[in-house]
Amino acid sequence: MSYEYDGNEDMYLREWWGIATMFRCPHDPDPCNSDIALVGVPHSSGNGLTERDQHLGPRALRDVAAGYRRTHRKFKLTPWDICRINDLGDVPLPHAMVNDKTIKDIEAYYKRLDEAGARPVSVGGDHSITLPILRAIAGTNSGISKGPVAVVHFDSHTDGYRNEGHFLGNVEWAGAWSRIMNEEGLVIPKKVFQIGIRGHWEPFEDDDESIRAGYRIIEMDEFDEIGVKAVVEELQEKIGDSPVYITFDLDVLDPSIAPGVSNIEQGFTGMTMREATGVLQGMRGMNVVGADMVCMMPTKDNPSKITAMNAMVIVFEQICLIADYLNSRK
Repeated sequence: MSYEYDGNEDMYLREWWGIATMFRCPHDPDPCNSDIALVGVPHSSGNGLTERDQHLGPRALRDVAAGYRRTHRKFKLTPWDICRINDLGDVPLPHAMVNDKTIKDIEAYYKRLDEAGARPVSVGGDHSITLPILRAIAGTNSGISKGPVAVVHFDSHTDGYRNEGHFLGNVEWAGAWSRIMNEEGLVIPKKVFQIGIRGHWEPFEDDDESIRAGYRIIEMDEFDEIGVKAVVEELQEKIGDSPVYITFDLDVLDPSIAPGVSNIEQGFTGMTMREATGVLQGMRGMNVVGADMVCMMPTKDNPSKITAMNAMVIVFEQICLIADYLNSRK
């Protein structure tokens, strides 16, 4: 007996049917066919400090995102209808256990996207993946950004730690990327925001490189004091129409709603989802050239998969920001 497609689209769009892709987008590995390219980066050897299961993040997100909503209530748009959005699959990582080689492999992969003009929304993986992505789509040789970019960095940690040659063998590791991106001229330092920083220092100099570079650090205490509205106003005023990249480390969220992360900052209240999505939605109209979500640890998530579900929402907001901007330029 043979089975044939019967024209019932409702059946074939079910989240539990067929091959799982991000948000049930078509799988198409050719970046030339995408305005927005969804990419998994299953890399975890860039964080030698804590658990290594961040490489399972892309698969966990594809699982839960297959059944997520299609339309953005606040923006009144359906991104899939106004842009070509495809799941390109995962970055091939033949040197997955060797971080500094893998960083080069990731950069080479994203250069293909830059040449095609496809704006990436990436699912990690540990936070070392942001550096090679920026090397490919930012800086003077980039096709998408055509120069250095602003960066909006959500995190509990500044990830700009001192240059001591290497950390446990890794030079371009997850705790150094925000320092290196400035040293290489990939960013506009006065337009780099690090939002949600919290927890005790170890050592005291951890934030010095960000301070020296002139990044705007909004610690969680200040965020609580001034609120989403003031943060959004500052982002809009200082970034303006500059190309901007968004990187979102899930440990910026409160552990009660994101327990499955690799560097959980216990004892200090983090962002709520309302606050995180409020800041992202407040960036509407900005020229977002790419985004990522990193540091999900599915093996530490609770049975309801709440971390993966909240990660899914963050990625959806990033997609909608880019789709809305591209649609406004048509």
